[in-house]
Amino acid sequence: MSQNKNNSQTNVQLDLISEDKLAQMTPMEKIRLILDEVRSGKIIVLERGLTPGEEAKLIEMTMTEIVPDEFSGIEIESYPTKQNTSFLRKILGKTTTQTRLTVIGEANQLKTIKKDRDMISAIVTK
Repeated sequence: MSQNKNNSQTNVQLDLISEDKLAQMTPMEKIRLILDEVRSGKIIVLERGLTPGEEAKLIEMTMTEIVPDEFSGIEIESYPTKQNTSFLRKILGKTTTQTRLTVIGEANQLKTIKKDRDMISAIVTK
């Protein structure tokens, strides 16, 4: 079996970031981490997705960093959110939105081909 020494030109790094790590970070630290990693060519998978506010800020910051022929922006896909609407929470009027797994990559690398409530199918290119 021969090994190709130029694999780095065809490989894409996939970083899986745990919910615990994200919980220790401020919203801006999360956004900066994601943008820096995606700009370096990595695909990021978050075990627990961003809040709607964090996602909006990520998109806003991404728009300011787009540079033609350098950085084309991001593609972001998440599973639909689940709401915790237990009987007790309904009585108390408290429902919590729980974000789910999120995949983020540079727009010219990550193409979503199918998404439903239980699966995200994507093509990753270098």
